[in-house]
Amino acid sequence: MNRFPQDIYTEPANLDFDTLRCLGPLAPMAGIWEGPRGLDVKPKADGPKKQAFVERIELQPIDPQTNGPQLFYGLRYHTHIVKPGQVKTYHDQVGYWLWEPATGTLIQTLAIPRGQIAMAVGHAAPDATEFELVAKLGDAHSNISSNPFLDHAFHTIEYRIKVSIHGDGTWGYDEDTVMMIRGQSEPFHHTDRNLLARVQAPTPNPMAARPVAQPAA
Repeated sequence: MNRFPQDIYTEPANLDFDTLRCLGPLAPMAGIWEGPRGLDVKPKADGPKKQAFVERIELQPIDPQTNGPQLFYGLRYHTHIVKPGQVKTYHDQVGYWLWEPATGTLIQTLAIPRGQIAMAVGHAAPDATEFELVAKLGDAHSNISSNPFLDHAFHTIEYRIKVSIHGDGTWGYDEDTVMMIRGQSEPFHHTDRNLLARVQAPTPNPMAARPVAQPAA
């Protein structure tokens, strides 16, 4: 049975324009965050290398997004990471965290300036404090795409991110990027984790920050 409605054009009638009220499990992640004690385990020619990192991530609410009857609330994010005491960028990433209230679906889109993009998908209850999203190479709806060199040398086959929301207002993540490295027979697990504390509240999304115009009488 098709789980989608016959009418694929008509948008929802009752949108809540205050995204911060409608983010479900993503709500505690809204704002600007810093994590000074991240840990990256990355591949090197002589084996895995551990690298500490300092992270700043901005997650700001966007206006509701519709695909006909489908409705998403979400956060636009930018992650910037450096090594301790350095200025040079170690990792940069942009994308969206999306929540579909009707289905309990979570989506993370990500793009990095080394020629790689992905979309990871998971499900959670609106009040969940832990959730996991997964992208797998070749999946029709949660896939990974890499530039030709990365595909040749560091062939990424899976990406997972597990988020944990804590009662003290912090949140953390554990990432596992699974890749087949050229010349190696076993998959390599490139892992990252960090604990983030909020340093600034989120900025309301545009439609929540200004009055919605009413139709003329």
